[in-house]
Amino acid sequence: MKKAPLAVLMPLLLMPLLAEAEAPMLIKIPRLTLEASERLAHATIAACRKEGIQIGVTVVDRSGDAMVFMRDTLAPRVTIEISRQKAYTAVNFNAPLSTMENRFTKPFAVGKVDGLVFSAGGIPIEAAGNIVGAVGVSGAATGEQDEACAREGLKAIAFDLEMAGP
Repeated sequence: MKKAPLAVLMPLLLMPLLAEAEAPMLIKIPRLTLEASERLAHATIAACRKEGIQIGVTVVDRSGDAMVFMRDTLAPRVTIEISRQKAYTAVNFNAPLSTMENRFTKPFAVGKVDGLVFSAGGIPIEAAGNIVGAVGVSGAATGEQDEACAREGLKAIAFDLEMAGP
């Protein structure tokens, strides 16, 4: 059996190193602005008010940290924490919570981790193919109503999100 010359093998051996050297040192990450977060929160509350529902709404950034929280005049205090947890869960799982309600039902499953809520009413926010945050709503009679208000609120910034380019 004839051995391959070193000149043939070297490029193959060095390929992983070359690919690594070409990788960027920094990654540009799109962020949801405070102004967009405020517009979304106001529009979400307005959508629920049209239905006669008083809610709390939280908009979080891509890390799950709250950007904006608003609680309508008569919304219960508990909507503060529940809306935050819904938004936090939605951004971390990058899925509407209505699609995850029955996903974690076993004891000690991930759904039992403190700070996560798998009840409809949280949806991720995407722009230019990137997750940039999430919105969580609490206070309606059902999670489906919470989520409907969140979706209506997102319509207020949808065009700007679509136009946000890389």
